[in-house]
Amino acid sequence: MKPMTLVPFTSDDTARLAEALDQAVADGATPGGVIALGTLGDAPRFLKAGRIADELGDTAPGPDTVYDIASLTKVVATWPLVCQALDAEVLSRTAPVRDFLPAIDGPAPSGEATIEQLLTHTAGLKASTRLDHYRGADRPLHELLCREPLEAEPGTHRYINRGYILLGLALAHVHGRPLDELGRALWDDLGMTSTTYGPVARGPQVAPTERRIPGAPRIWGTAHDDNAALLGGVAGHAGTFSTARDLARYAEYLIDPASRLHGWLRASTLPFAPIEPGLDRGLSWIVAPGGVDYHHGFTGTSLYLARATGRYLAVCTNAVYYGEARKKIAPLRALALKTITAT
Repeated sequence: MKPMTLVPFTSDDTARLAEALDQAVADGATPGGVIALGTLGDAPRFLKAGRIADELGDTAPGPDTVYDIASLTKVVATWPLVCQALDAEVLSRTAPVRDFLPAIDGPAPSGEATIEQLLTHTAGLKASTRLDHYRGADRPLHELLCREPLEAEPGTHRYINRGYILLGLALAHVHGRPLDELGRALWDDLGMTSTTYGPVARGPQVAPTERRIPGAPRIWGTAHDDNAALLGGVAGHAGTFSTARDLARYAEYLIDPASRLHGWLRASTLPFAPIEPGLDRGLSWIVAPGGVDYHHGFTGTSLYLARATGRYLAVCTNAVYYGEARKKIAPLRALALKTITAT
């Protein structure tokens, strides 16, 4: 294991990121946003641009603006809770997920997926997740999901939400506590006092997301992800709300060699399955060249870690405010990855 050599962000790094965030706002990619960046041991810096939403007038976003972080839930809630459960031996990395759910009689092909396969998106589960198709079903959700046939041979990477839904259900079952309570205990322990599962109250500190139908109310304080919303906003794949300040605190904790989760971060960011040339999946995290690990959220959020240089970078936007966010903020995300990779 290479020793950490701290490499602070330069003034040029900061200026380029600030310019890119300003440009994203000017291009109509997002109403506004916040970038948190820092190096282990130093106070984070926050770059801000634009406004939170049209509904809030000229109110600008800041370090404590609450964003729906969408799939960052996978690495901010589910992944650390699974790591803790593995340490406590209430989960087993190589055992099928059905072993950690209420008993299911008979065949359950998707329930044979191991915890490791679910973490790495290599279980071969059905790619499309539509929990609305289960409306009115007479069986519990875990059984409906586990009885689904596989769609591919296990081992190939395909990004799938239902695996993390199963992980969330398993965590709640083995602990005998709801997932949002488990998350609250984790985040309180880390001092992430503004991080929570929704719903959260509408207000000037909460960034709205999308208006799905013209004239209809905008999604605001409830999960943007449909499947998470159907689960009451509490799910293993999405549903968490957080701030740039809390994500910076979490990132610094993860890259700190003295922290309890640092060892799991090292183990989780070993390449496990190829995604595309130059990118691999570890346990939850995307593993990029240059020793950088990251994850995105559909709403326009991202979290980047560079253990070797002690750097971290979090992007909080509500780019989905204007519809599909991925392409619109791609230049900002590309620059964030390039910047944190530089040494």
